[in-house]
Amino acid sequence: MVEKSTPFSFIKPLLYRYFCGNNNSHSNTTKMSNNKTIKSALISVFSKDGLEPIVKQLDQQGVTIYSTGGTQKFINDLGIDVVPAEDITSYPSILGGRVKTLHPKIFGGILNRQDNAQDVAELIAYEIPQIDAVIVDLYPFEKTVSSGASEQEIIEKIDIGGISLIRAAAKNYNDVICVSSVNDYAEFLKLISKDNGSVSLEDRKRFATKSFNVSSHYDSAIFNYFNKNHEEAAIKISETNGKVLRYGENPHQKGFFFGDFDALFTKLHGKELSYNNLLDVDAAVNLMNEFKNDAPTFAILKHNNACGLAQRDTLHQAYTDALAGDPVSAFGGVLISNTEIDNTTAEEIHKLFCEVVIAPSFSDDALALLKGKKNRILLILNDIKLPQSSVRTCLNGILVQDKDTITDAIENLSNVTNNKPTETELEDLIFASKICKHTKSNTIVLAKNKQLCASGTGQTSRVDALNQAIHKAQSFNFNLKGAVMASDAFFPFPDCVEIADNAGITAVIQPGGSIKDQLSIDYCNVHKIAMVFTGTRHFKH
Repeated sequence: MVEKSTPFSFIKPLLYRYFCGNNNSHSNTTKMSNNKTIKSALISVFSKDGLEPIVKQLDQQGVTIYSTGGTQKFINDLGIDVVPAEDITSYPSILGGRVKTLHPKIFGGILNRQDNAQDVAELIAYEIPQIDAVIVDLYPFEKTVSSGASEQEIIEKIDIGGISLIRAAAKNYNDVICVSSVNDYAEFLKLISKDNGSVSLEDRKRFATKSFNVSSHYDSAIFNYFNKNHEEAAIKISETNGKVLRYGENPHQKGFFFGDFDALFTKLHGKELSYNNLLDVDAAVNLMNEFKNDAPTFAILKHNNACGLAQRDTLHQAYTDALAGDPVSAFGGVLISNTEIDNTTAEEIHKLFCEVVIAPSFSDDALALLKGKKNRILLILNDIKLPQSSVRTCLNGILVQDKDTITDAIENLSNVTNNKPTETELEDLIFASKICKHTKSNTIVLAKNKQLCASGTGQTSRVDALNQAIHKAQSFNFNLKGAVMASDAFFPFPDCVEIADNAGITAVIQPGGSIKDQLSIDYCNVHKIAMVFTGTRHFKH
């Protein structure tokens, strides 16, 4: 243990190691072993969870422990000797705890290069103790922000000393091991419990990588808090929850998911989600958010687009009618409900091969039945806020935009034709518009009685999208007389309303905004079709 009676007691272990270590050969000390035995550790953490066994193990191995404030008290209360940082720096914690470890005698002990004679000489000259391990847990900045705390409370949770200690220790991984998160305590304890606390260079570098991950994420969170109004045209994305997927979009591509999937979903059953599963689940969740508080609604998606969707008085009927929209494409699809899935509905779902079923909840009987297919993924969708921006790679950079959060509503529609939509048509128009918003452009959506009849998706022309939708609806025996049409963008020519009219469509919803809008309006007036403008385009590329 540290001898406190002499001013040089801190550096005696260092002198011994430098001049007498490694087979007692000074020349060999310049070729430091890859393994380092921890003889001293600085511990300064916010959360003490999981710290006790580490402290006890270090003490058992005769490690000198330095600490500050609450951590120092915690260690003392365990009956373990600890050297206060003030004994090294000759300065107390000042400014209400804002300055504790920011001192050359602390950082010199961390940043010195043990194979550098000049560094070692300066440690001796300035009576700086060598520090072999740094254990730091940062102030919970993100948790404080999410709690709705005041700005002053948030500012006080910006860690200065801790982040500096992490960067210094990680930088000097050649001589120091840095433990920067409670998530790494168990691994560190296992590491020091073997070989009497000897740690390899490989492990020190690995922990340094973890530490820079912590520090960069922490700085990104702080920047994003200050830049929440986007005054600076910069993007800082940091996700520390990473998952390796089986592969990417195709088997020859690597795939990863970064994010807190478990915060959004409770997985009840099934295999691991694939890259493509996740894309379809994302599309399903965003689509169903449009119907979150509506009557029972069921959607079936394939390749990010709805191939079936219906809203009914019962979920069973909603599922049945959603499936009728395209029973062929439904095979291998992703299913989602806006309400609890009951046993009656589950019995019908169970007849279909599907990859994923998502709902706010499942009845006990429904869950037991749906678990009958071992690979079928069952997810409970938790009620959390989704990101309000979207990000995608583009060329050699990144595209960022606000999410399309505008949902067309009846009160915002402009009647532009002599014929006005009936109440039923208005409800269908809004229903179709919601689906259209979440369908790949160019798209046309046909709906009737709150059921998706068909959609034309991802076409290079709006005419092609409409013809595709009509052909598909007719192939599944839908009678389009009295159906409505939704378009994600305006009609530059009257050809689409003419084709729709010939198919039996009686009402149209579109953004408007073409310099030739009047041509479509005139056709609708002559043929007694109701058309409304939303004023909002919903491209989805």
